[in-house]
Amino acid sequence: MVEAHSMRDGVAALSATAAFNAWAGFEVVDAADGRAELKLPWRADLGQYAGFLHAAMIGGMIDTACGFAAFTLSGRVLASHISVNCLAPAAGDAFVARARVVKAGRRQVFAHAELFALRGDEEHLVATGDVILVPLASGADAAPANGDTARSRADASAR
Repeated sequence: MVEAHSMRDGVAALSATAAFNAWAGFEVVDAADGRAELKLPWRADLGQYAGFLHAAMIGGMIDTACGFAAFTLSGRVLASHISVNCLAPAAGDAFVARARVVKAGRRQVFAHAELFALRGDEEHLVATGDVILVPLASGADAAPANGDTARSRADASAR
């Protein structure tokens, strides 16, 4: 159990390095053994014109949860394909994305996620998604070619 907890902590630390994840407010609830769970409290600024969670946030949660599930098995990954199915209007007090790796290969990792709207004590399935991810090499391929990182962008915006 300690190992699973430390994996969750490692994924949470990785999430903290991504400016988008910090802005969105993603919370890593769980991550270990090819699975991950994210939570996002509802905020009006994440909604679309009719007051539901914006599809871009739905896709972002699915992409991120699948990426974190893949990370637990393959290390750093990059999405090469994402498919999202919005099944119902995403309205709730918070949202939870649960992802699992379907198959992890050397060159591709296939993951699936479900997104639930939390309303009181009930969960309502509002979207599903599939992501194909590519494991990154630990060397030069693991960093952006321009050297841009979340820290360098934050430093630049502080100037």
